[in-house]
Amino acid sequence: MKRNATAVWKGSVKEGKGALTTQSTVLNNTQYSFGSRFEEGIGTNPEELIAAAHSGCFTMQLSAFIGEAGFEAENIETKCVIDFQNGSIVSSTLTVEAKIPGISNDTFQELVTKAEKNCPISKLLNTEISSSATLL
Repeated sequence: MKRNATAVWKGSVKEGKGALTTQSTVLNNTQYSFGSRFEEGIGTNPEELIAAAHSGCFTMQLSAFIGEAGFEAENIETKCVIDFQNGSIVSSTLTVEAKIPGISNDTFQELVTKAEKNCPISKLLNTEISSSATLL
């Protein structure tokens, strides 16, 4: 399986603007710019997209591990914060809340750690990755 996305940039880094389009067209000429990346401009940015990818990947991996352990989640919600400092991503922090009938907190925490280490995006990122999880 291969997936793709395309970035188009016009102009200088500070005054220019870009557009991102994904293979699925969920992003279709979606705006990004210096302002949306380093300030509070309108549009997305690479770090926000990495946060979406990491939270989505991790949550699916956690759901798979929960199922393998014999449970089924009613709901899993994961927020990912990408910390971008001095031109580098220095960490990815995952905060998870889940409602899973019948699971113990110890088992849940073990599965969260396993998903944190084994989701494909975690493996891709060469940065500190941490998580905190609350069983509802």
